[in-house]
Amino acid sequence: TENTTADAQIILGGDAHLNMDRAGSIVVADRDEILPTTSNLPTEEEKKTLRRVAGTLPLIAYVICAVEFAERASYYGVQPLIANYVNRPLPEGGNGLGAPARGTQQTAGALGMGTVKSTAVSQSFSMLAYALPLFFGYFSDTRTGRFKMIVWGVIVCGVAHALMVVGGARSLLANGNAKIPYFISVYILAIGAAMFKPNISPTLLDQMKNTEMQTKVLASGEKVIVDPEATTERVMLWFYLLINIGGFMNVPTSYTAKYVGYWLSFLLPFILYLPLLPLLYYLRTKLVLYPPGGSDLGNVMRILGICFKRGSWRRIGRGGFFDAARPSVIAKSSHPINVPWNDAFVDDVVRTFQATGIFCFFPIQNLNDSGLGNTANALSTMLTTNGVPNDVIGNFNSLSIICFIPILNYGLYPLLRRWKIHYGPIARMTTGFLLAAVGGAGYTILNYYAYKLGPCGRYGSSATCVDANGISLVAPISVWWMAIPYALGGISELFVNVPAYGIAYSRAPHNMRGLVSALNLFNSAIAYAVGLATSAVVRDPFLTWDFGAPTIIGVVSAIVFYWIYHDIDKEDYYLSKNVDYHLEHENLNRPLSHGKSSTGEAPDVNDEKAAIRDTTDEKRALET
Repeated sequence: TENTTADAQIILGGDAHLNMDRAGSIVVADRDEILPTTSNLPTEEEKKTLRRVAGTLPLIAYVICAVEFAERASYYGVQPLIANYVNRPLPEGGNGLGAPARGTQQTAGALGMGTVKSTAVSQSFSMLAYALPLFFGYFSDTRTGRFKMIVWGVIVCGVAHALMVVGGARSLLANGNAKIPYFISVYILAIGAAMFKPNISPTLLDQMKNTEMQTKVLASGEKVIVDPEATTERVMLWFYLLINIGGFMNVPTSYTAKYVGYWLSFLLPFILYLPLLPLLYYLRTKLVLYPPGGSDLGNVMRILGICFKRGSWRRIGRGGFFDAARPSVIAKSSHPINVPWNDAFVDDVVRTFQATGIFCFFPIQNLNDSGLGNTANALSTMLTTNGVPNDVIGNFNSLSIICFIPILNYGLYPLLRRWKIHYGPIARMTTGFLLAAVGGAGYTILNYYAYKLGPCGRYGSSATCVDANGISLVAPISVWWMAIPYALGGISELFVNVPAYGIAYSRAPHNMRGLVSALNLFNSAIAYAVGLATSAVVRDPFLTWDFGAPTIIGVVSAIVFYWIYHDIDKEDYYLSKNVDYHLEHENLNRPLSHGKSSTGEAPDVNDEKAAIRDTTDEKRALET
């Protein structure tokens, strides 16, 4: 069976280490780290009766989270500033660096290009940052490996931040030429983020030793099941925690923009990037890393072609669409052909397409999380700030996440497992979609009353809503009310985005994990593309419906989502170990781990290939 050999791994003696500079170099592991002990697999009865607990990852794995913290701090330290920098002009009476005069209700600004263009820049930046991972995820699977792509992403982002600091220079802001270095840096930053994002979470989850349920006896004598689903959830919650701690970089960058100038706001994220390359250099020999082994995308497309050619299109929506591509079915057909995969790989493809369908519901959650385009920022400009930067209020999204993660990790989820209540990923995501819709309703109500009570009616966010001295006029509603929908949106992310990491990793074929993670990110790009396409209506007097329409759609889509996918919650969580189905075609497509050889030197590439052949023979012997 699948569990008997776990697709025997490459063994090169006791230890070996990764040589990143040699073609075909690999990292290897002890057999005990890879092959599960069959006697520890839970029985069906134990699955029903034993409590499930989360496993652990090596401590070094969490250093990856620190890398993600710095990258996200730089991203979120810059991204929220785009709206004011592009939208608002240099404030009257300000210091010439983008900061307004103290004691006024004015917001920081620089280019004065209006809400439509600021929305276009902000949405196109975010769209590229979440769409380009499709290319870089595929490229890292096939060419560079995930770790090298992370390193190059850090370098590209560092260059972008250095260039962005130039866009805050007083002389360039005064003569209008700041837009040149600024726009170039924004889109270089999007490329760097796209190189980084699809590879960081799979690299973290690669550190998991147990890929399926195992029984364990605790010190108390209680026998429990170490559940990889619970492990993934806990690890990715901590990962998401550090992402959002990094997201708080927007607080100092917003305040420095309002009280000092944009040059300092852009410099702070750049400083965070400086230690990343030394840290990655330190990590390179400490982590479980996978060499690029080619992508399974070609075989996935070939499977689709076989299914359509052999009439499976008639079974769309009725189940069994992919059966025609199973080797066991092909062998019994009237036109047998040789294919380089097994039935288990077809199962992985089915799970991958399920994951892709799940991700298609994410854009509406994204829109309800923070509004269509820059609607949330436009709303904040209509409210009373009393000296608080209007773009700092969005940090309640991150604050709610930081506060709620320990509650989930040490409160709700362990309690549900103790009560043997399975709160599966589909149920969690449905909860998140509904919470996001409630947050969207909050934005809608606030915008309705901002229009109703504001001095400019339904044109409260327009540049014309100023007094005789050019000072902005606002509604008598505190901007702090926006903390409620921002917080609800943040909490919704914990129920949607965190399970998505596990689904993207666990339901993907081994050599498509970078690409499938990118597909998860791509749905955020779709939300930003929608924001970009609708940027012309993200303005007065349409803002109330800009919030209200996604709210209505969000409630309906949550119901439809649960109806379609609720059966997935009944499945056992497991990671695909079907990594050698095409071993005879691609010898170096193997998962490996860290360590050093007995000689202290990297294994020779030719010896590695010989070891692969030896391991293949060993696996066949085990199967017989």
